[in-house]
Amino acid sequence: MTLHLTDLRLIAADSDHQRTGLMGWLSMTVGGCLRIDGVALRRTVDGRFALSFPQRTDALGRRHSIIRPVHDDARREVEAQVIKALGCNVGEELR
Repeated sequence: MTLHLTDLRLIAADSDHQRTGLMGWLSMTVGGCLRIDGVALRRTVDGRFALSFPQRTDALGRRHSIIRPVHDDARREVEAQVIKALGCNVGEELR
């Protein structure tokens, strides 16, 4: 799979949120034609970085993805490109 992410930007969460695992919010361009905002960068309990994609809640309280990878391989590819572009290291705070 070839996925081209560009214009990656991170707004780091404050240190209190980073201690609970929310590292910040991402925006990126996919394939030169689609801008995505509001993707959360999180650190899991075991120390790896993961992305959480935005959702909305309808009037009945059901959650619906606004955007998401179509399968697990796509999720892993997006995560790998983001982590590499940000130069994330386990155990550090993002600024």
